[in-house]
Amino acid sequence: MMKSLVFCFLAVIFLFNVLGCEAFVRKFTRKPKKDKAPEEMVLQPEEWKGPKMTKEEMYRQYYTFWLSWQDELINALTQNASLKKKKDCTQQAIKNLSGMKSMLNETEQKQLNVYIKQMIDLQGSISSDIYGSSNNSNRQLAERVRRNVLQRYSYGDIKDDLI
Repeated sequence: MMKSLVFCFLAVIFLFNVLGCEAFVRKFTRKPKKDKAPEEMVLQPEEWKGPKMTKEEMYRQYYTFWLSWQDELINALTQNASLKKKKDCTQQAIKNLSGMKSMLNETEQKQLNVYIKQMIDLQGSISSDIYGSSNNSNRQLAERVRRNVLQRYSYGDIKDDLI
């Protein structure tokens, strides 16, 4: 008898705790999520111009990027990498050589244009060589261009000819 009385008493206490002060249905239903603050709409786009760089810094950046892409091209030709990789390396090297050219005076531009032309010819040769049978001659040409540009267009040699 005592056990059933204690059991009933505990059941009533448990029932009151479960039900609580609020209605049972409201206690166990999900609360609606709060809406996030609306984002501001951009009505007038602004062009980001990036950090201001001096001519010397820009030339050094173009030179460094050209050198790394030229080295990547030579490695791709040595290791018989995919045609897409070789084309991409050549295109990026030409792009950075053109950036260097735009920062030089007219006489140096004409001299650098010779190497840009050689790189464009190399790009055509790589594009037509689908199977990689001319990788050795293409690598030699890329190394020759790299050597000549390193000798004549490092920043120390060309700093007086920047415009």
